[in-house]
Amino acid sequence: MSWGFLRDLLSGVNKYSTGIGRIWVAVVFIFRLLVYIAAAENIWKYEHDEFECNIKQPGCENVCFDHFFPVSHIRLWALQLIMVSTPSLLVVFHVAYRENREKHHNQKLYKSPGEIDGGLLCTYLISLILKTGFEIVFLVLFYKLYNGFKVPRLVKCDIRPCPNTVDCYISKPTEKMIFICFLVATSCVCIVLNLSELSYLTFKYSIKCYLKRYIKKHQ
Repeated sequence: MSWGFLRDLLSGVNKYSTGIGRIWVAVVFIFRLLVYIAAAENIWKYEHDEFECNIKQPGCENVCFDHFFPVSHIRLWALQLIMVSTPSLLVVFHVAYRENREKHHNQKLYKSPGEIDGGLLCTYLISLILKTGFEIVFLVLFYKLYNGFKVPRLVKCDIRPCPNTVDCYISKPTEKMIFICFLVATSCVCIVLNLSELSYLTFKYSIKCYLKRYIKKHQ
């Protein structure tokens, strides 16, 4: 999979972000995207081939693997990366809309098309809420699908066509668990950053609106 589009998207969003938003972009790009590309993909690359059960009954290994891993960790991680990054497109599109509007009218309509205020502020806040929501949804999904964040060395399977309860062994469980813990930790960091930025912007513009009304009232 080519991740160039995500890199370009994050680079574009970085121009219109607050300080906290830039930290979020750095965390997603360095500690999630690069880690995924450089290491995580290879660890889960042959997970199905390396999943072994102590029986050679045709179809048994396949149904056991499908039962314990309905969706591959790495594919779910990739989907999470895409979903938490795409709300930032709303901000990029809004800025592009402002720029096109200024070109169309051939005059300066905004102090700066990328300045977070007015409609762009609402778009930015919505993107933060969506990103936080996606992060939480995927963490819950990970937990529910795999019965927690641990990767067991051994699982017992008694699903047909297995003739009885068989032992199945998962490859590289310790290494996989380290990466899953890293994934969960970086997701939590991103949630904290999103909520911090949301609180900061809400507080900042609430004070700004209050001061404007106060000045108007006492003029």
